[in-house]
Amino acid sequence: MKPVIPSNLSIRNDLRAGDLGTVIHLHGAMYSEEYDYSLSFESYVAAGLAEFYQQYDPERDRVWIVEDEGRMVGFLLLMHRGARSAQLRYYILLKPYRGMGIGKKLMQEYMQWLNDKGYDHSYLWTTDELPAAASLYTRYGFNLTEEKPSSAFGKALKEQRYDWYLSPGY
Repeated sequence: MKPVIPSNLSIRNDLRAGDLGTVIHLHGAMYSEEYDYSLSFESYVAAGLAEFYQQYDPERDRVWIVEDEGRMVGFLLLMHRGARSAQLRYYILLKPYRGMGIGKKLMQEYMQWLNDKGYDHSYLWTTDELPAAASLYTRYGFNLTEEKPSSAFGKALKEQRYDWYLSPGY
């Protein structure tokens, strides 16, 4: 069953002036408040979004921007990594919007884009402090493939890589 998001919310796929800055701000503020990440995390997000924009190809890459009456409240990005691989990045949903099926809807659209564009593989990096996100990824066929200790975001944690393959022989 496809999730239906509340009528006051919309999802758009085009990048507009201010979007990248808003994504950086949302990540910096939310991860500082909820997980005690340092400013280094915000810098990491900014660098990754700069890389995304520099190689942005609207035929291969995609953004999903969740808005509540024009205000960004969620974001997801698919970044091509070679001809047949993609990276899921910067998945965020503000706390008041969680538990409504929006995350599931974004993952369904992400997986559909992978299929539509002929990707064979996708991966993402997250941390061990986000079990709800990891649960969502595994429901869509991503598997934990790597784990490493890190202090990159101002505290000790484990970075985790999840991979999805269209077929086991990829």
